[in-house]
Amino acid sequence: MSMTSESADPDVRPPRLSVVVPVKNEAGNIEALVAEIGHACHNLAPFEVIYVDDGSTDETLATLQGLRGKHPWLRVVRHDRSGGQSGAVRSGVLRARAPVIATLDGDGQNDPSFIPVLFAALDQGGAGVGLAQGQRIGRKGAWKQFQSKIANGVRGTILKDATRDTGCGLKVFRREVYLALPYFDALHRFMPALVTREGFGVVHRDVVDRPRFTGRSNYGMFDRLWVGILDLAGVWWLIRRRRPAPRAEDVPEDVPHSETR
Repeated sequence: MSMTSESADPDVRPPRLSVVVPVKNEAGNIEALVAEIGHACHNLAPFEVIYVDDGSTDETLATLQGLRGKHPWLRVVRHDRSGGQSGAVRSGVLRARAPVIATLDGDGQNDPSFIPVLFAALDQGGAGVGLAQGQRIGRKGAWKQFQSKIANGVRGTILKDATRDTGCGLKVFRREVYLALPYFDALHRFMPALVTREGFGVVHRDVVDRPRFTGRSNYGMFDRLWVGILDLAGVWWLIRRRRPAPRAEDVPEDVPHSETR
């Protein structure tokens, strides 16, 4: 008997996939997006969805709590104050139970139907691929397009990460690879370069950008461009300082040691 997304009990088997969604004051966008994620991940069961409420002051937390009875795979984490998008993603990844993580923004602009596409790309790449990165097409908003074009152009020239759009929230990656990355604010915008730094491959898939469901952006737009310059310099330094890490393995004891008398 096939297991539907609604009947997937997260306590029966460990999940194959953990979907992490950072949100701040997105009460009006939660119910529809949760339903879309459940539908998109139907064939990836067992899975879990971890919403991280990043210090919301609206009805975000109450809305999430109300949905948990309907969706047994839904988990909720709450920050006592806003820590930013990268901090919210990290809180979700640290609590995730699956070896593979998917992330997407909580405003509805990232279409969850692309999660299986990215999951398959990561899986097909094998253990040597650490990240499947979405790259948006059909972006909404001339100002956002202008910002992203400049920021991605500067970043790509300096880091040479072969990624057109690192700011896309749709990503699927190996949890152990993410946890090996140096953590800092805005980490999510530099993951392709940092995953490559750790010796893993990055694959890309185009994803469709949508208008947000309701409301307006709750994470500042200027961090896409001007504030990111300092982070860019830091990531460039990290890459330059990278040394190949030796691979460690346990040495088995072929012959038991004699007891010392």
